[in-house]
Amino acid sequence: MAYIGKSPVIGNFVKLDAITAVNGQAAYTMQNGGSNFTDYESVNQFLVSLNGTIQAPTDSFTVSGSTLTFASNLSTGDVIDFIMVFGNSLSAGTPTDATVSTAKIVDSAVTNAKLSFNANQYRNIIINGDMSIAQRGTSATGLTNGSSGYHTCDRWNFREGGAPTYEFTQTQDTTVPTGQGFAKSLKMDCTTAQGSLAAADNLRIDQRIEGQNVQYLKKGTSSAESLTLSFWVYATKTGTNIVELYDNDNSRSISKSYTISSSETWEKKTITIEGDTTGALDNDNAQSLRFMFFLAAGSNFTSGTLQTSWGTQVTANRAVGQVNHADSTSNNFIITGVQLEAGTAASDFEFIPHDVNLQRCQRYYYREQGDGSDQRAVSNGFADLTNRYRGIVVFPTTMRSNVSVTEAGLETLRPGALNDEVSLAATIDPSTNAVMLQLSTDSGTPYTQGNGLTLRITNSASSFVAFDAEL
Repeated sequence: MAYIGKSPVIGNFVKLDAITAVNGQAAYTMQNGGSNFTDYESVNQFLVSLNGTIQAPTDSFTVSGSTLTFASNLSTGDVIDFIMVFGNSLSAGTPTDATVSTAKIVDSAVTNAKLSFNANQYRNIIINGDMSIAQRGTSATGLTNGSSGYHTCDRWNFREGGAPTYEFTQTQDTTVPTGQGFAKSLKMDCTTAQGSLAAADNLRIDQRIEGQNVQYLKKGTSSAESLTLSFWVYATKTGTNIVELYDNDNSRSISKSYTISSSETWEKKTITIEGDTTGALDNDNAQSLRFMFFLAAGSNFTSGTLQTSWGTQVTANRAVGQVNHADSTSNNFIITGVQLEAGTAASDFEFIPHDVNLQRCQRYYYREQGDGSDQRAVSNGFADLTNRYRGIVVFPTTMRSNVSVTEAGLETLRPGALNDEVSLAATIDPSTNAVMLQLSTDSGTPYTQGNGLTLRITNSASSFVAFDAEL
């Protein structure tokens, strides 16, 4: 409805309790139903009749709190005919049960904060951040120069550089922060110390991320998303530590520092990483981002100024201030609950079911392991030559890319229950999750061409076959 001047206040109309004029009195208490009345916003909301004449607000009377004051004292015989209040503000109160429908809620009005949890599933860019999956094993010793690679907890890569003399044991550990829901952690235990690092020496734990998994970050655009990193850390050595995020497609990086304040005490750290408006990430299954924890860094990595904003990676700026966790055999460095998510605030760690977490890891590495008690079939196939086996291997999920195959203790079972040790002859292409595996016997021609065969792992705890598609 059109109106002139200010927008009218919309509300209900109230007729106040009757008031009797008192000789020589100008001020009167307004009540509604016997209670003092203050539910108004302006004197202009009042309609007051005195002796049959409407009074002008402000000129003839004013209001303050629950008091109405006439411009002059009233006399015996004056009659306050009525006091009406219109347009006073209304309180909506608390909705009754089952009265708020979906249509009454504005889109995006219900936030994660109101839900008390983040409803965005798989928001954690990091896979196996709770360290619960360790297909390769739970311990690896003697990690030093030449030991770069995956050893225990899936997706977490031990990286060394230079020619270090330190040695570490890496384990999937059970030391975890109390009451946080974690059962496992990744532990780095220094077993041979190196107090003085050469310039090129460094030690990192990293995870590599497919470009097609992070397109929603909109990197390289004006709408690039910031990231928030959160994790739990327990370390013997206190001081400054560095995390780095590296854009492998554009050779750009950003580093952030955090401080371990108390020795051998679980501490939760939260770090915001600004979005990068330069350098789009490739939309494919190759490595686009690399996230890493530094544990040690020589002067090649520490002699510049820490690169706390996105830019072309400069080696001297990558790990400025990093303490040396390799300088004593007393040193331990333990992490768990690692989460990297879009946005500028950390949400609670996203626990996902064990089977889902395992399958996400198996996209990169799939292992069938002997259990020390009985043989385990890997695939069924046939002899296409008198010395060669071909069979189908069904993966639990589609592998990221073409795989490399390693094995120990594989054998073929053929008619007559005779077993022949085999050696790998080819890699396989997982265009689907059911693929052909080809192996040749170590020696001789024991098969009858066309006969059916079973490929299995021997009954040894050290026997295995593994398919690797890691980044």
